[in-house]
Amino acid sequence: MTRVVIVGNGMAGARLAEELRRRERDPARLGIVVFGAEPRAAYNRILLSNVLAGSITARDTRLRPDDWWARNGVDVRVGVRVTGIDTATRTVHGDDGTALGYDELVLATGSVPFVPRIEGMAADDTHVVAFRTVEDCERIAEAAGRGRRAVVLGGGLLGLEAARGLLLRGADVTVVHPKAVPMERQLDDGGGRVLTRVLTGLGVQVLLGRRAVALRRDHTGRTLVLGDGTELPADLVVFTAGIRPATELAAAVGATVEHGIVVDDALHTDVPHVWAIGECAQHRGEVYGLVQPGWEQAEVVADRITGADAAAEYHGTPPVTRLKAHDIDLASMGDVGADLHDGEHEVLTVADPARGRYAKLVVADERIVGAVLLGSPDVVGTVTQMFDAKLPVPHDRMALLTGRPGTSVESVSPAGMPGSAVICRCNSVTKSSLTGAWRAGARSVAALATATRATTGCGGCGSTVEGICEWLRTTDPQNEHDEDTTQPARKEGAA
Repeated sequence: MTRVVIVGNGMAGARLAEELRRRERDPARLGIVVFGAEPRAAYNRILLSNVLAGSITARDTRLRPDDWWARNGVDVRVGVRVTGIDTATRTVHGDDGTALGYDELVLATGSVPFVPRIEGMAADDTHVVAFRTVEDCERIAEAAGRGRRAVVLGGGLLGLEAARGLLLRGADVTVVHPKAVPMERQLDDGGGRVLTRVLTGLGVQVLLGRRAVALRRDHTGRTLVLGDGTELPADLVVFTAGIRPATELAAAVGATVEHGIVVDDALHTDVPHVWAIGECAQHRGEVYGLVQPGWEQAEVVADRITGADAAAEYHGTPPVTRLKAHDIDLASMGDVGADLHDGEHEVLTVADPARGRYAKLVVADERIVGAVLLGSPDVVGTVTQMFDAKLPVPHDRMALLTGRPGTSVESVSPAGMPGSAVICRCNSVTKSSLTGAWRAGARSVAALATATRATTGCGGCGSTVEGICEWLRTTDPQNEHDEDTTQPARKEGAA
């Protein structure tokens, strides 16, 4: 028997366990053991902002039913932290006294929140929380509430999701961000300024170009002091100032670590039989903080370890980011930094700041290489599919950005999409996966969601999945009595 030990029970580690079992169903041939320091099975971190907002519960974020792992022969050990790895004997040591041998070891250790040094910040202060886990959500929810004053440190993707969730709980929310605009990694200056107006309109106070330097406590409560002397009353401080790859175990076994754990195109580290995937891995100089790259990496490692494709390689993932916050529809993809008059790119912008709308398209060689879409939900699906599939941009670029009726192009209809087109980025579901599930009996959007998990992340792909479902209903008809169209298809690999 080959035993694979996965260190990390986050989304990438759990996905790898699923992909391994999908390729080899027999636990007697392939043993899979997953160590997770958190006290619960893997869950969808993408949905944490919804948990914070109170629209769903922590239980709703589970990636699989509680008994799925055991039924499928995956040994998940929650609440066990790996403390050491002996690569000479290929043994993993846990803080519960475990000493377990492995044939292949995959580090999916993820990342940890970056907490800046702030004078007066106490480690045991229950009203100072990093927003990263379900337990963090619970602590924040306990401290937040109507009229409570919450300060979010960091105006990136996670910070804005936390801010919106707190606002929905009735808190007074201030976001403090050191850059000139929020989400500066995903937005240009124009898009960032419009987003700031949107946030302000929703009731979030946004303080840009400033940092927190001290937290003071007295009989009146807590006060957060900023570098310019501004003092903010703070019943709750939430850290979302960034993340750092968790690389300590890799460094301890001699693997090369730069910003993350350095891996090659096979996701190997430079230590024999040790791999790395997800937020802890650095591939071709890039460390991804998104879900889809980790899941694509999991598929490559599963192919390699099981022999399903011994030559499988990972070549990177074009970044597509969706802000998952109530009443804010924002997507960013590729490189959006090109100026309007850039000589090497064709750049188009449409802006309506007063109504919270901003769209930007960056085109090179007749392909989309970057886009920002804020307040433009009708065109997100089309632009994302064209970006993913590297499809030619229609001649009327402005029509593409504005979504004018009658300007849709055949190349982005379901018929024109390549099978490899990623429809649901949260779950890395391709058009081929959806058509395969349809032909296996999943004849509705709900059934396709059950079979493939499409639409179960941020939900932004819902309209595209509906379109594919309708297209399949028209082009791939089946006799109604042959299939039960009301029941979801059986999941591939389910026991």
